[in-house]
Amino acid sequence: QVQLVESGGGLVQAGGSLRLSCAASGMIFRIAAMGWYRQTPGKQRELVAAISVAGNTRYTDSVKGRFTISRDNAKNTVYLQMNSLKPEDTAVYYCNKGRYSNSNYYSDNLWGQGTQVTVSS
Repeated sequence: QVQLVESGGGLVQAGGSLRLSCAASGMIFRIAAMGWYRQTPGKQRELVAAISVAGNTRYTDSVKGRFTISRDNAKNTVYLQMNSLKPEDTAVYYCNKGRYSNSNYYSDNLWGQGTQVTVSS
């Protein structure tokens, strides 16, 4: 069965950086599109970034220029490099397996357990 395990969250001051990792197993990683979502209490889960099999990427507007999604197919791992963090980036971040079609990302509704990112002002 598919397992997605996130790591790398933590507490950081505004302006700082964190790198999230998501290790995937039970799937053929190199043919899967992957995404990072985030969620805060009382709000819907939001797609932050996604990467296609070919390496095409997309970002939500609020993180463009600050976050970078990447993948290492040899390690079955997708990363989210987060720079210039802001307090509004505080959330639980979830790794996700999905599909990429016509530049859009569609979740397969397969999730990791999430990792907490807290940015202090």
